[in-house]
Formats: sequence, C-alpha cells, structure tokens
Amino acid sequence: MLRPRIIPCLLVKNGGLVKTVQFDKPKYVGDPVNAVRIFNEKEVDELIVADIDATALNKEPNYSLIKNLAAECRMPLCYSGGVKRVDQVEKIISLGVEKVGLSSAVISKPELIAKAAEVVGNQSVVVVMDVKKSGRGGTYEMWTHNGSSKTGLCPIEFSRKAQDYGAGEIVVNSIDQDGMMKGYDLELARSIHEAVHLPITVLGGAGSLKDIGELIRELGTIGVAAGSIFVFKGIYRAVLINYPSRQEKDSLTAKLEDGPVIANRIGTQGRMDRTAIL
Repeated sequence: MLRPRIIPCLLVKNGGLVKTVQFDKPKYVGDPVNAVRIFNEKEVDELIVADIDATALNKEPNYSLIKNLAAECRMPLCYSGGVKRVDQVEKIISLGVEKVGLSSAVISKPELIAKAAEVVGNQSVVVVMDVKKSGRGGTYEMWTHNGSSKTGLCPIEFSRKAQDYGAGEIVVNSIDQDGMMKGYDLELARSIHEAVHLPITVLGGAGSLKDIGELIRELGTIGVAAGSIFVFKGIYRAVLINYPSRQEKDSLTAKLEDGPVIANRIGTQGRMDRTAIL
C-alpha cells in the first residue's frame, strides 16, 4: 500500500540551516549537512532543502553545498532555490539529487517545466508554490522571491497549468502558516489536491503529530512536510532534531484504514525521537 510521506523541510541561508516565521525572521539552527546525518539515522522518508536567498538575491544554486548534502543523504532529496534554467536542473540531478524544485522561474516561463522534464524526467520536476491569502476576501495568491513579490496568480489555476506542462509533483507552501506551528491550511491543501491528479506535498504550519495526522486523514496518500516541528522542541523552541519513530509513523498512516481512533494513541504532541544538532 502506498503511504503518505513525512518530509522534513530544511531552509538554508548563507550556507547555514535556518527557520523562519511567515517567511521572515530567520533563526540560525545549525549546520545543514549535520542535520542530514541525523535525519539519516532516523530513517526519514524524504527530505526537502530550500535555499531561501538564491532567487531573491539572483544567485546561482550553491552546487558545493548541494553536492555535500546529496553525498550524505540516504533518503530521496529535493532541492529548491535559484533554479532558472534546464542546465541547472540537469547539473543538480547529476550531483545525486532526486528532485529539483522550480518556483519563480516558471511563473513567467512555464515551458521550463516541460523542458526540464524532457531532460531529467517528469518524476524529478517539482513545482513549488508559495501561497498566502490576499485582500479582504482572503483569496489565495502565489508569491515569489522569498515571499516578497506577489504574482496575482491563483494557485489552483497554476497547479493545473503545471500539471499540463508535465510537472511530476507540486509542493504547496502556506506563507501565512509558516513557522506558526498552529496547523496546516487545510482549505488550501484540499483545493490543490482536488485540482490535480499529481502527487502533492503540503508544507507550512505543523506544530504536532496531531496536525500531521489531521492532514493525512483529510487528504490520504500525500507528502506531509514540515520545518519547525522537526528542528525545535518546546515552547522556547530549543534546537533539537525531531522525527516520528516507526511506530508513530505507522499510527499516523494507519488512519487511512482505521479512521480517527488512531489519533488517540499518539496524543497532541507525540513522543518523537530527538537528537540535538551540533
């Protein structure tokens, strides 16, 4: 049976691992390569690494860092940040990365999706949509350049366009929920899930295993990504790597067959394996 993927998302700024709140106030939390080593030990399903400055500062992807991350990583790895051309996609894949995230570059040039898919395969092309509510009506809108530039585009419509151009997966990231640890935007997640038949990964807002379980119960076999819950512990957000144990993951994914009764077994916070980042 296909299972939901539980995916830590690591944000990189100036070569260091950081965590943001609503795409702002980045807090340094450690060394990204060391974090990958720890996640290896915890048998993580998959990993997303996003360079949050590359596009905003018009920089090339940090190939040296990507190579080091891929060499250490023993799970599927998706890299995003600063990717604008097919040759960059090809180079990143050649370094050992399984998937490449495309974001701002495909807003004006959606054909980049198709061109990249021709070279590395659809399964390796991921379209990343950073989304927040805008205006009095609270309509969803896509933003780029680390949440600083609004596009006027509807994420539902753009997800369909990405699918038509040959994307293999869509990551939908809620700017409003980022780092808040108050739960996912289920309305946003549901709208994208219903709009396409592609695999989707939802990011932004998880504060507990209960939030992850709620999203799985709502949408089934998807990617469930999070940042804060996997690098912080407690109300003071002490830096500590977190990831569900195998038993806890089984309890979360069993919701697909056994219903909400499973939620009572893991509680609101869970008992995740924890290891400090050095």
